[in-house]
Amino acid sequence: MTGFWVFMLIMCLLTPAMMIGFGKFFMKGGPKQINDAFGYRTTRSMKNQETWRFAHQYSGKIWLYSGLALLPISIAAMLFVYGKSVDMTGIAGLIIVIAQMIVMICAIPFTEAALKRNFDDLGRHR
Repeated sequence: MTGFWVFMLIMCLLTPAMMIGFGKFFMKGGPKQINDAFGYRTTRSMKNQETWRFAHQYSGKIWLYSGLALLPISIAAMLFVYGKSVDMTGIAGLIIVIAQMIVMICAIPFTEAALKRNFDDLGRHR
């Protein structure tokens, strides 16, 4: 039972760890060139190099701080199910990961709103 709890704890820490790592990378500008394979890829962010860099820096900051906040929250949430049944531990882990994904995805509308505030429809800085 403890082995499964440790496994679930590790699984619950992957998303915040990824958000912290990619957040740091994106804050430094993310991928140098606009591409269709990797990075913050929306129509608005891919208008030009300036919007590309801005979107990565903005979303990176959100991911970094969100990941740093989610890390202790996730650990605390998993401590509530320490020693509980495998089913209870699995359900708690699933709920935590779903909540983390929601937080991670919420960076998109905030970043898009920031792009809209700072750039016109052609990607020129306001």
